[in-house]
Amino acid sequence: MAFELPQLPYAYDALEPHIDARTMEIHHSKHHNAYTTNLNAAIAGTDLEGLTIENILINLDMKNAAVRNNGGGFYNHNLFWRVMSPNGGGLPTGELLEAIERDFKSFDEFKAQFAKAGATRFGSGWAWLCVHKGGKLEVCSTANQDNPLMPDTACGGFPILGMDVWEHAYYLNYQNRRPDYIEAFFNVINWTEVARLYATEK
Repeated sequence: MAFELPQLPYAYDALEPHIDARTMEIHHSKHHNAYTTNLNAAIAGTDLEGLTIENILINLDMKNAAVRNNGGGFYNHNLFWRVMSPNGGGLPTGELLEAIERDFKSFDEFKAQFAKAGATRFGSGWAWLCVHKGGKLEVCSTANQDNPLMPDTACGGFPILGMDVWEHAYYLNYQNRRPDYIEAFFNVINWTEVARLYATEK
């Protein structure tokens, strides 16, 4: 069964003023749609057809550029839309906040490390918050559409929060001011979804 472009759980303008409607529309209907279409083409007729996207990425041949780039792009954006919300921002609560304070000493220190991971990623890529089995959290970044599920990336664990720092994610509104976009991203993080993923994957 072919992969399908997911519908957004909110309208394109729902994250304004932090992320503008035009950026959201292009990002979802053009970029994410292209990753979906190209992933389906890359796996058609291969032994990857019919597998979950997680299984494809965990067992990926990193030399398979078409699946690496488009499979990563498909998965990464699926997560990206889910970890944002019009009612987002603020602080996480409960078990997730306790884990952040345990592993980063404070929420502010986590925020600083996550923002740095995005701001210092040269060129295009992603910043991640990952959970390892046992519940330990880690911040890292990957280039292009790589993600922590793939073999031999600088990250490990399961991604529970991802921030896209490709220019197409912010350039219409923020131009070259990536740090401003990163600060705005914290106003739309869906901590309820991040906490759900943490509880499921720890």
